[in-house]
Amino acid sequence: QVQLVESGGGLVQPGGSLRLSCTFSGRTFSLYDMGWYRQAPGKQRELVATMTAGGATTTETSVKGRFTISRDNAKKTVYLQMNSLKPEDTAVYYCNANRIGTIYWGQGTQVTVSS
Repeated sequence: QVQLVESGGGLVQPGGSLRLSCTFSGRTFSLYDMGWYRQAPGKQRELVATMTAGGATTTETSVKGRFTISRDNAKKTVYLQMNSLKPEDTAVYYCNANRIGTIYWGQGTQVTVSS
């Protein structure tokens, strides 16, 4: 059974930075495609960034150049480095693990960008 635990969220001023972490418990982390999603109040959950097991990445247009996804297979952790944060980045951020159509979600971590 896979469990995902996100951390690193919080309150930050516009222009600030945060690094989110998602720790994976279970076997074969290195075989999973990992992703970060977010859901703002009243909106649908949306994709932020993904990294495949092979290391290929995708980044949603609105965060490209500001957010970076990375992973450390030895630590079974995926990260989301968020720079130049904007109020519209405020959301609950969720970690996702996907392998051959089996998908797991974390519980989410709140990110609030406000002065």
